[in-house]
Amino acid sequence: MSNRKATFFYSFLIAVASLAAGMVIASRLDLTPASFARTVNIPATNSAPLDGPLDASTFRNIASSQNPVVVSIRTRTERRSGRGGGDGGLLEEFFQMPGQPRGRQAPPQQQLPPAEGGGSGFVIDKAGYILTNNHVVENASSIEVFLYGMDPNGLESGLSAKVVGRDVLTDSALIQLTEMPETPLTEAKFGDSDQLGPGDWVMAIGSPFGFTNTVTVGVVSAVGRTDADLRPVPGRDLEMIQTDAAINRGNSGGPLLNVRGEVVGVNTAIISDRSGGNIGIGFAVPINTVKEILTGLRGGKVVRGRIGVFVSNQPISAADLRDLGLPSTGAALISQVNAKGPADLAGVKSGDFVVEYNGKPVSKSDDLTNMVTRTAPGTKVPLKVVRGGKPLTLTVTIEELDLATEVETAGGDERPEVTPEPEAPTEIGLGLSIEPITPAAARQLRIPQGRGGAVVANVDPSSAARGLFARGDVILAINGVAVTSVDEVAKRLSSARAGSLIVVGVWREGAEQSVPIRKR
Repeated sequence: MSNRKATFFYSFLIAVASLAAGMVIASRLDLTPASFARTVNIPATNSAPLDGPLDASTFRNIASSQNPVVVSIRTRTERRSGRGGGDGGLLEEFFQMPGQPRGRQAPPQQQLPPAEGGGSGFVIDKAGYILTNNHVVENASSIEVFLYGMDPNGLESGLSAKVVGRDVLTDSALIQLTEMPETPLTEAKFGDSDQLGPGDWVMAIGSPFGFTNTVTVGVVSAVGRTDADLRPVPGRDLEMIQTDAAINRGNSGGPLLNVRGEVVGVNTAIISDRSGGNIGIGFAVPINTVKEILTGLRGGKVVRGRIGVFVSNQPISAADLRDLGLPSTGAALISQVNAKGPADLAGVKSGDFVVEYNGKPVSKSDDLTNMVTRTAPGTKVPLKVVRGGKPLTLTVTIEELDLATEVETAGGDERPEVTPEPEAPTEIGLGLSIEPITPAAARQLRIPQGRGGAVVANVDPSSAARGLFARGDVILAINGVAVTSVDEVAKRLSSARAGSLIVVGVWREGAEQSVPIRKR
């Protein structure tokens, strides 16, 4: 883990579960019985401009009106010794309720007491529908909900609830009360998270460390924040709202509110020091992102599209766009195409730049990912790409995204070890040294016949190439032009201007990939 330890609440659950049975994927679990066929009432989004004065009563009024919307959630999860979290480990450490003893060593092969966890949520429908985080209720054998004024730390029992639908990709879950209160529930109001910008005031309400309906206030620190430590699913970024409103364990699933008291985010994660406490860097999933999948959550399954490609997150500058013959609106670089996937069948190649999707411009990789996942499976979509500086339009048929399969195939990054015949490697100035492709290397790496210009012999660990290339990568092309020798590779790289983006086509793990690197 990185030095800036990321306490991404649900990642600990996933890590524990993966030790026992691999990655848990839940976008299609917990289907709702037919007797609960009512359509969930999705609150309307208020997109009016956020303006007007703040005064001494602003935050008090928000807390007074919105506290009844927020709930505290207590879960129990069955466990056995020898399985993830069964020895007083991560589950107890990060989801322990107040007063629960830590670190009890369980006898081997015995049934352990249920692990207790907690979090927050908020009511979106008077029929008892509540939004929270997936990691709050994942694997729970029982769920209790405590409304405003109820004490989860006392002897009072909460209202029982069940999971209706969960989604790992956005860390979202929809639960429903199976035991209704005597008085009507208060529903949340939705704001427009797309309106948020750095400096906007926000309020978080939740149950950190079991302290119910705790109110904290801060500002939006950044929007559209992505990071490897914040990925619910490997290889897939989730854009987050960053805030300095205090968020701690137990705030998970609670609302982030704007100055009108409208929900603009679902509090989900923190970056923390070793104590696991708040240091002013918290994250919330934008409510607009969650709202898009609410209908799917209500049906028990969130359906998304895929085309079977990996895209590069390397930024493309205006100068790069000119150099590569791309439109000024931007592009997304296809780094790898899955064999026999929709994109492969449509003729998409590694190294293609996607500039339009279904007639809409693609300015960066996240644009393409979001557009594809929001497209219904079975839809035929025109895809405009630039290949070797020339535009080309292809038609791709969207298929359904299976997160379980994607996580399995996106796993390890092991590469075959190559023992080439001795020869002095050639330095090419990117932190790489290369050598000719020997017959032995061609057989060992299963390089397509007649392709390849050189094999990566060494990678300078202090260079930008570290993490992008590895010994044994076969260089096939430079900026879309095939290369057949060490001399050709060196010549094309040396002719590129300093600071330019170079797209290197490589053969790796039996597949063609495109790796972008900027020349120093």
